[in-house]
Amino acid sequence: MKKPLILVTNDDGITAPGIRALVSVARELGEVVVVAPDSPQSGMGHAITVSDPIRLHPANVFEGIESYECSGTPVDCVKLAKHIVLKDRKPDLCVSGINHGSNASINIIYSGTLSAAMEASLEGIPSIGFSLLDYSHDANFEPAKPFAKILMEYVLANGLEEGSLLNVNIPALEEGRIKGLRVCRQAEARWDEEFTEATDPRGQKYYWLTGRFVNEDKGDDTDIWALQNDYISVVPSMHDLTNYRAFKSLKALETL
Repeated sequence: MKKPLILVTNDDGITAPGIRALVSVARELGEVVVVAPDSPQSGMGHAITVSDPIRLHPANVFEGIESYECSGTPVDCVKLAKHIVLKDRKPDLCVSGINHGSNASINIIYSGTLSAAMEASLEGIPSIGFSLLDYSHDANFEPAKPFAKILMEYVLANGLEEGSLLNVNIPALEEGRIKGLRVCRQAEARWDEEFTEATDPRGQKYYWLTGRFVNEDKGDDTDIWALQNDYISVVPSMHDLTNYRAFKSLKALETL
């Protein structure tokens, strides 16, 4: 049988340890093509490059894997993979990550990792974004790999609903301590932000964004609950941002 075609990307850059872990899993399951940023692109969300040229070069990073580094955003990488690298070949699966750090709850809005997966899902490609709750460069991705394989095999075998993707967050635990998978909803949480003001050596003011994550959602069916209780959270997500709960109250507008 023909091997499935798997597109791998990320937002931490093509040399990040997390994407190396994801490629090692993907190559066990099918033919792998990598298109990833040439430098870190965290927090880029669904940004695309429109006012500058985008560079795309072959990269000799993963032995035996067709790979390209892109000067643009994670979403640019998926677009170039579709239109330039793969042309008429449609991937059976797109996986993004493994991100260094959480993309649970509201973080999905800012995440380049998840936006790359979402861009692929817009093209009808089943997609998964993976994140590990460890921001360090030398994070241990080994305990996450068996679960990444389980989820990739599931999606390859069963597909996903049109326009859907999976937001997968993995607690930073040693092998054997992860309790399993939980299908969750996205927790209602937010960032309590502030800007630190300082002065550079030239006497010019600058601002540095800081803040703390605030979760006021006490439900035991959320991604934050799952992660706090040593489970991997799996949140089905999509690009449709319609607030369906508001329809009833807003219908009154139609009578004005």
